[in-house]
Amino acid sequence: MKTQFYYLIILFFPPIFENVSSQFSDRNNTDKSDTWNKIEAYFDPPEEFKNQYGDYRSPLKFYNGETVRTKPDWQKRREEIRYKWMSLMGEWPPIIKGQKFEIMETTHRENFTQHRIQFYWTPNQQTEGYLLIPDKKGKKPAVITVFYEPETAVGIGGKPYRDFAYQLTKRGFVTLSIGTSETTENRTYSIYYPDIDNASVQPLSALAYAAANAWEVLAKVSDVDSTKIGIVGHSYGGKWAMFASCLYDKFACAAWADPGIVFDETKGSGVNYWEPWYLGYYPPPWKDTWSKTGENAKGLYPKLRKEGYDLHELHALMAPRPFLVSGGSSDPIDRWIPLNHTIAVNDLLGYKSKVAMTNRPEHSPNAESNELLYAFFEWILK
Repeated sequence: MKTQFYYLIILFFPPIFENVSSQFSDRNNTDKSDTWNKIEAYFDPPEEFKNQYGDYRSPLKFYNGETVRTKPDWQKRREEIRYKWMSLMGEWPPIIKGQKFEIMETTHRENFTQHRIQFYWTPNQQTEGYLLIPDKKGKKPAVITVFYEPETAVGIGGKPYRDFAYQLTKRGFVTLSIGTSETTENRTYSIYYPDIDNASVQPLSALAYAAANAWEVLAKVSDVDSTKIGIVGHSYGGKWAMFASCLYDKFACAAWADPGIVFDETKGSGVNYWEPWYLGYYPPPWKDTWSKTGENAKGLYPKLRKEGYDLHELHALMAPRPFLVSGGSSDPIDRWIPLNHTIAVNDLLGYKSKVAMTNRPEHSPNAESNELLYAFFEWILK
């Protein structure tokens, strides 16, 4: 009877329901416009940096010097870049698919459920993290957060403005927070595969591999829309998020908070890719770590610098997937110069507004930079 009653109302008073539908549609469009209006300007380089490419080797040239002219050319060049970097850094083990995480503990916080979980992020090592799921029913976009340990991102202790998982979950995202707690505590900081004495993969690439396995775990959560999974991290976590998203195509988008998006020995220990826990691995014992200049670097890093490789080549692997650089002291506004190379790739592919950067003076995130970061994920994934 109730269904028939509603049908009669709609039959005799259709304008009322058309107006209601229109109001909801208008409100939805307004919400989208408000979000885009917040971030639109950050997808455009300032005039002084437009079409400036610096001394960076163009991703639109093959290593033999031939020019990329077509979309099929780019697919070949893209494969060439990824193959070269994976060969230099060490090939990953097979991605771990089909595993189920183990729930260690469950609590309810505010408007979401928090699970402490355990899963394999390398073939021989398990990790613990936090899975946060909003109470609202239905499929949701999701974001993986990466840092020195998983507690900070979920708002348990930690420094201010690094609680990315907590803040995104309150905005309706499923989040998975992971971190290198054990190696942070013993000051080796990274993941070493198969072990720290005989690592066959550069540690920063091993972190990316671990994040790829975390993607596979998160994608199987019933509340998650697996086509809408991003990744974010700050500083150390920013490097981790950058390598993960560039090297694993299943990430829909990414935000990198002041990682140092290209090699730069003038930025001190903030852009220290030469360290043995990033791209300068050699078997321990290690000496002269936390160097400000990298002058005594060993392992792969000196080879990369000598042969003209830089991280803008990895950025190009994101195209046409969108990404945001939440820049601070390590990534000032002139980082648009290397970012222009990925913009050029997107131009060739026919895409606009795929590369964004915000800037602040300090390395640490703040309320304003984070609000723009959250708006980026809301615009791209929602």
